[in-house]
Amino acid sequence: MGKTTNLPSPLAGEGGGEDVGKGGGSVKSTCPYCGTGCGIIAEPGPEGWTVHGDPDHPANFGRLCSKGAALGETLGTQTCLTHPTIDGRRVGWDQAIAEVAGRIRSVIDLHGPDSFAFYLSGQLLTEDYYAANKLAKGFLGTANVDTNSRLCMASTVAGHRRAFGSDTVPGCYEDLELADLVVLVGSNLAWCHPVLFQRLKAAKAERGTRVVVIDPRRTETCDIADLHLALAPGSDVALFNGLLAHCAAAGALDHKFLADHTAGFTETLAAARADHVDITTEVARFYDWFATTDNVVTVFSQGVNQSSAGTDKVNAILNLHLATGRIGKPGMGPFSVTGQPNAMGGREVGGLANQLAAHMGFDAQAIDRVSRFWDAPRMATREGLKAVDLFRAMDEGKIRAVWIMGTNPAVSLPETDLVRRALARCPVVIVSDCVAETDTTSHAHIRLPALAWGEKDGTVTNSDRTISRQRPFLPAPANARADWWQVTEVARALGFGGWFNWTSPADIFREHALLSTFENDGSRDFDIGAQADTDYQALAPFQWGGKRLFADGRFFTADGRARLAPVSHRPPMEAPSPEFPLRLNTGRYRDQWHTMTRTGLSPRLSGHRPEPLLEMHPTDAGRLEDGALVRVSSRLGSYVARLRLTADQRMGEVFLPMHWNDQFAAHSVVGRMLPGHTDPLSGQPELKHAAVRVEPFAMAWSGLLVCDSLPALDCPWWVRRQAEGAQIVELAGGPTDQTALIATLDSSYGAARLEVQDPRLGTARYAWMADGKLVAALFLSVDRPEISIAWLAGLVGTDLVTPVERAAVLAGRAPNGFTDTGRTVCACFSVGVNTLTEAIRSQRLTSLEQVGAALKAGTGCGSCVPEIKALLAG
Repeated sequence: MGKTTNLPSPLAGEGGGEDVGKGGGSVKSTCPYCGTGCGIIAEPGPEGWTVHGDPDHPANFGRLCSKGAALGETLGTQTCLTHPTIDGRRVGWDQAIAEVAGRIRSVIDLHGPDSFAFYLSGQLLTEDYYAANKLAKGFLGTANVDTNSRLCMASTVAGHRRAFGSDTVPGCYEDLELADLVVLVGSNLAWCHPVLFQRLKAAKAERGTRVVVIDPRRTETCDIADLHLALAPGSDVALFNGLLAHCAAAGALDHKFLADHTAGFTETLAAARADHVDITTEVARFYDWFATTDNVVTVFSQGVNQSSAGTDKVNAILNLHLATGRIGKPGMGPFSVTGQPNAMGGREVGGLANQLAAHMGFDAQAIDRVSRFWDAPRMATREGLKAVDLFRAMDEGKIRAVWIMGTNPAVSLPETDLVRRALARCPVVIVSDCVAETDTTSHAHIRLPALAWGEKDGTVTNSDRTISRQRPFLPAPANARADWWQVTEVARALGFGGWFNWTSPADIFREHALLSTFENDGSRDFDIGAQADTDYQALAPFQWGGKRLFADGRFFTADGRARLAPVSHRPPMEAPSPEFPLRLNTGRYRDQWHTMTRTGLSPRLSGHRPEPLLEMHPTDAGRLEDGALVRVSSRLGSYVARLRLTADQRMGEVFLPMHWNDQFAAHSVVGRMLPGHTDPLSGQPELKHAAVRVEPFAMAWSGLLVCDSLPALDCPWWVRRQAEGAQIVELAGGPTDQTALIATLDSSYGAARLEVQDPRLGTARYAWMADGKLVAALFLSVDRPEISIAWLAGLVGTDLVTPVERAAVLAGRAPNGFTDTGRTVCACFSVGVNTLTEAIRSQRLTSLEQVGAALKAGTGCGSCVPEIKALLAG
């Protein structure tokens, strides 16, 4: 799968790196989205590149999700940062490197090493991460090196280290297929890790695997659940403490394993027994299934991690698997699935402010070891600032220079307004990115063009410790440079050239591998020294540590014993109140990624959820109507979204997506509402428990704009999405906003305007023409205009010669014979809800198999299957 993209096929030697694919110039690489780490094959053709799954990769065996299948549609260069700039001036790389080094040196000389920070990303490759960490922690003398992965899995890291003495994921993906019971906690696997969901779904069909989903929302993952526990948010510790007490009473503990290989069990069981959980019929069934099933895998993700008690939640799960001896063996174990493609790689090289490289911490022995290996002249000797505290320190003037690489903290962090104020106050903001305009780059004094996914060369590590190569297949833009190269050149300009003499990512990988094995002798979990001298270009995916760890009961603590941690339920930091009576949960949509800088370019990925929706239980809605615009407010800020009433949402709670930002919508940055409460051990922010209220969004009119390019809009609310060849923008405003809107569009398009108005109905319709071609069309009415959107978008840029054709545009009605496919249901094959509904009706389809045979819908990643089932049923 994968749509052909109109990019030139590279000439010989222009692919950005050696070709290691076989047959016709194809290149094997790794998908840049979630932590599943799927292998892909990129193949050149006469019109560009196609991308499909690698059948030989152990993560996906050829499967791809909707985002992976659409990778070919996100390779365009229209949004790229094309050259370095300093204070808005275009410069060459020599000047940019000198300026970055000079400003960092000046800040550190005046204010000390801890006045500088890196803020990195799970989108970086391991080699990029390693270079930044080495420069900061070994040569500038600061551990202020944190990452957006702090928002993703820092609580898992802290929990692993507390229990195992190391940040070790014990199992592998194969365990999902060998388990008899899989428990999914705080994980919408169907949408967030669709390929893993398909592997689990296949195992259930073949082996009868039981699946329990623990999630306050009924999500698409529940489609395969034998039991859904829609418990209150934040109750995980109490639930798993209750399960531990139940296993003790039911004789399901492994007392030999506990005696031989663990410590802290007595105190942990006492704490578990002291916690309270309501034993409903469903909870009792779950407890019984867990206690009587040996092969159990517990999969957990952001619903566990993104909490002020996230580390305790992780340890409650680990306690249970340690106490029952269900760890390190086929088909059993606790399993964290990460959100980003290289969150794990960042953890391996010290990409968190509280870690050194090669999974080492800031103990005296590790500091000395890394210092000697690097021959570091100015080694950091204490932990640095974690993400939320880092930006608070910036706001207070303590961080005076920051280098942000491959991430968009002005959207993704909580306390977004504070983050933006901090960036505006910071004297030196350097941003390395492949995207020119983001909410963060607007604050940058220095912008450095980085390589994009298809141009990058390096390695990534997925959720089950498999290291894979990411290989370039696109020619790099003339002025873009690899992130590791940028760091290396700055290090040289700072006078550290002898320690940063790398000429390729292979050099960095070799150094990284050698550090992992330096003075190790089995005392540390992470050791890839055997790969130090491998053929880097031909490196095949490999899993460090083997398939599973801890089967022998040996852990990486001082005495080799795992630690069970006594934990007790703590409620979320912010409770609902009369002023803010609802609890806000946040998360991902199926087809979007982070802040949409890539997926927002794809028409089919924009079709499933074309705008952010506030999901609310009908009982909580009162007089609010389904489909109405509403304002969601917390004590910090607000967000405008369209209301979706659904019984899948618990009463008293609402849900919003995390993706939209100022580039794609007005007033739809969810971080503006989220307080920066963090877990005391991990520093991970609590992103799922803000207290909010929901009110109508006052508007006098709604609008729909279809255009070739979008001008800057001064409008109370708008949201845009990509269509084939056009932008589609929904708008709303007050009585006086229409005049300003029309003036903006007149000024921007500078073309002849056609219009028709009906004051009696409160409607107005406009079209802008240039050289006989349609440039834009705008439809305004009291309610949402009903327009043939897909048909109209297809007309943008085409000739409209006759009055009849122009009148049809103003009418907004497609001619007979044109069928609007409607909202996308199956993104893999671009099948809309109208197409599905008509096929089900006219062809009398009654099963998923029949729908798949007729339209291919549901035969790709399978994430759309629950929606297709609903259409068949209804």
